[in-house]
Formats: sequence, C-alpha cells, structure tokens
Amino acid sequence: MDRIVDIATDGLHLSIHRGFLMVEKKGEEAGRVALDDIHAVIVHAHGVTWSSNLVASLAERGAPIVFCGANHSPIAVTLPLEGHHAQNARMQAQLGASKPLMKQLWRQIVSTKIMMQGSLLAARGVAGAEAFPFIARRVSSGDKENLEAQAARRYWPLLMGPGFRRDRDARGVNALLNYGYAVMRATCARAVVAAGLHPTIGIQHSNRGNAFALADDLVEPFRPLVDALAERMAREGVDTLDPLMKRRFARLIAFDLRIAGEASPASVAAARLALSLARAFETGRVELALFDPPTAVEWAAAGRADDGSDG
Repeated sequence: MDRIVDIATDGLHLSIHRGFLMVEKKGEEAGRVALDDIHAVIVHAHGVTWSSNLVASLAERGAPIVFCGANHSPIAVTLPLEGHHAQNARMQAQLGASKPLMKQLWRQIVSTKIMMQGSLLAARGVAGAEAFPFIARRVSSGDKENLEAQAARRYWPLLMGPGFRRDRDARGVNALLNYGYAVMRATCARAVVAAGLHPTIGIQHSNRGNAFALADDLVEPFRPLVDALAERMAREGVDTLDPLMKRRFARLIAFDLRIAGEASPASVAAARLALSLARAFETGRVELALFDPPTAVEWAAAGRADDGSDG
C-alpha cells in the first residue's frame, strides 16, 4: 500500500536497513517503513539527517522526498534522473510540442479544475455553485480570459467564508491547504517522472526557479480534493497540523476518482494523466485522461475523520 511518510520531529536520522526506511532518534529506532510501500517522504522538521543510500533507494522506486518550509509549502523535491524506458523520445516530443497544443491542453486542465470546484460547492449546498459549469465551458484555448483566476475569486469566499483569503504564508486553514497541496504535488511529480517527462518543462507554469512546473500544471484538477478536506477540518475547529491531521491528508492519494467510468485512486489517476500527456506530446492529439467530478456522497468521503489506522 502506498504511504506518505511525514517527518515532523526535529533531530531524526533517516537511513536504509534491509529494505526498510529506518527512523532513529538519538541512536534509538523510532520507526521503520518498507521502502516498497512508500509513495513519498515529506520533511518539515529541523536538523533531520539522512544517508545517501536511502535517497538513492527512494529515487530508484520513484518516491520523491519533499522538503517543506515553515508554512508547509514545498521548497525542494528529489526525484530520479531516469523515469521511463522511452524517456528520451518523450522528452524530445515534450520539448517540440507546439504552442497551440499546449494551449489546448491547458484549456482542458483549467476546465476540469473549475468543474471540480463547482462540484464541491454544489455538494456543500452552496448558492452560486451553479455558475461554475458555465465558467468551465467558457474556458478558451490557453485560458486567455484567465477564467481560472475569475473562478478562484468566486470560489474561495463561497467555500471558506467571505473573510477568507488564500495566503501561502498565513497560518490556520492556509497552512492546512499548503500541506495538502504538498502531498498532491509530490504525487504529480512522481507521476510526471514515471511517464518519462521532464518536470521543469510546464504546460502553463514557466517560472525559471520552478523545477517542477509540469507537476504544478497537473496538480490543478486535484487541488479541490485538498480544499474539501481543509474546509471540513475548519468546520471541525482544526487550525493546526498534527500527525492525525497529516494522515487524513495522506489518505487523499487513495481517494477514488472516475476516469471514463472506471474508478482509480488519486495516485493512479495522476499516473494516468501524466501518461496521457506524454501521448499527447507524441501524437499531437489533445486527449488527456481527466477525471469526472465526484458525487456529493463521494465528496463527503473525502472529508471523513481519521479512522484511527496508521496512514
């Protein structure tokens, strides 16, 4: 089973021993996880050390290590240099993709994200949700009208309340969102490399300092899953991250999404999306494997409290 390993305690040492990630505190074992079960490692703590063998072993398995700042946003990620047997050909196709193709791909991604936002609002019974399917259908090639931003300005007050402002450096719900997005970003980064694509070459995101621009493109439709859980936590009175809350976010990678009527965990949906993008670069056809918005019952499942199992 894929697991998100969260390192939030200062002064730990991470190493590898007989196929396990070993966690030590002051020379004593604090825990272990089978390497083959690890989906990603997220590091928040200070003074954490690790062995080079561990980093190499995780990379061989395609498991990213995500290093976060104090606001729980990712600031660095490690991933393997080789991700797929057809990597060279796919990267060449990615580099040679035409601007019209890129714009059409971005249109599909943005439209799906807005549909997901509207579906979540509708599931919460929020007045105004009905506008989002119309906005999604109006997204043009390249989203030149910037309907993504226009939808966001409607979305956040409707979901979180009129006083809410999305601020990556703020605490409370914003910090919860940062952490959840880090989980989904790691999932998309892993999927991108496994599909043989270059993570720095984005469809829309192109900041020179962003080594994972393509992961940031593909994560967009997944963000409302994080929003649903963060909003649920806010209603429960949660405003800080603890191990229990982190497990709830980690379980999002197992949340089922429907692609062409077939249910797949979010981690698999990300992999299918990345592979469909690789094919789009190779063929020039805009046929992304994007998922349908969840039903109201499915949205409710995305916000369930932890069942006490070890996530």
